[in-house]
Amino acid sequence: MKKPILILSSLSLLFSGTAKPELLSNDDPSKYTITKDVLWASPGGFDLTMDIYTPNSGKDSYPVVVIFHGGGWLIRNKSIMDQMSKYLVTNSEYVICNVNYRLLSDNNNTINLNQIVEDVFGSILWIKENIHNYKGDKMKLAVTGDSAGGHLSAMVVNMGTNLSSDGFTPTSQGFNPTYLPRGKTAEEVAKDEGLEIQAAILSYGSYDMYATSLKGFEKMKNFFWLISGSLPRGIFGKDFNAVDNPEMYKAVSPSFNIPMVSERKLPPQLLTVGSNDKLVTPNSVRTYKEKLESSGQQVEYWEYEGQSHAYLDSNTKGFFSNNFEINAPPALDVMIRFLNKVFYKK
Repeated sequence: MKKPILILSSLSLLFSGTAKPELLSNDDPSKYTITKDVLWASPGGFDLTMDIYTPNSGKDSYPVVVIFHGGGWLIRNKSIMDQMSKYLVTNSEYVICNVNYRLLSDNNNTINLNQIVEDVFGSILWIKENIHNYKGDKMKLAVTGDSAGGHLSAMVVNMGTNLSSDGFTPTSQGFNPTYLPRGKTAEEVAKDEGLEIQAAILSYGSYDMYATSLKGFEKMKNFFWLISGSLPRGIFGKDFNAVDNPEMYKAVSPSFNIPMVSERKLPPQLLTVGSNDKLVTPNSVRTYKEKLESSGQQVEYWEYEGQSHAYLDSNTKGFFSNNFEINAPPALDVMIRFLNKVFYKK
């Protein structure tokens, strides 16, 4: 009986006092303007782009939702979040930024996980500097993502102040964002809390890369290497592993980097997961939720009954075949309610 109680209590937190609105459609292009493939950085000549969706409802500005796609840090790109982006902008009033970042398998399988984190951090800084051009309010920013994207969103929340011009080294695990405002160092951005956001929705994310690596993420048993066409290797290169370099792996693990609320208050967060998810189990997400709560941080939890992994993805013929029209809308409705509660106080 424990699981139904958990699910119902989470739903009541999100839905209390509010009637469920009638959402119009999965995609209504008349309701938004889209700017495709906006170039925001080119680290080492590798172009990184995002799609930006602006509501057509006529307001001067809107809160912003930044989406980071999943794919095990090895596969996929922002296109897997196309349908999610269209649903959100059709059925709510948010500017949507659907972001590309480098993958471990890019540049001949040489990208390290810290570089992916730095891409994500850089995208937030670019958005804060430029989103006014798309009617976005840089002071009202939410991050979200599923699977690997959930992990990366959590890194923004927990580690956005851990910046260093020296970058990520075995002895000093700071992050140097891919994009920095002109004339500012990583340290100055950290001092100004330049990566501060106002809300986060983390969907079936992996929050402990140390444990994940010990369990074989860097081995052939992790099928994402095969799908990406790459040979397995360490996420920080061949010279490092979780046994000999635990501090490096813990530095990219949100579960090891939750501040006490007395030190730094994190934004409101919503954690979601499918009840049948075998890749990222509900128990692992509830464990992360409990760590946030024990640190005094504000967090809500929603378990999607009967769903497995990747229920937010656009329709694909890949490993996690998904019917977006059937599986995604109930979860997206929950997400919209959470965002509306944070940004529109309703």
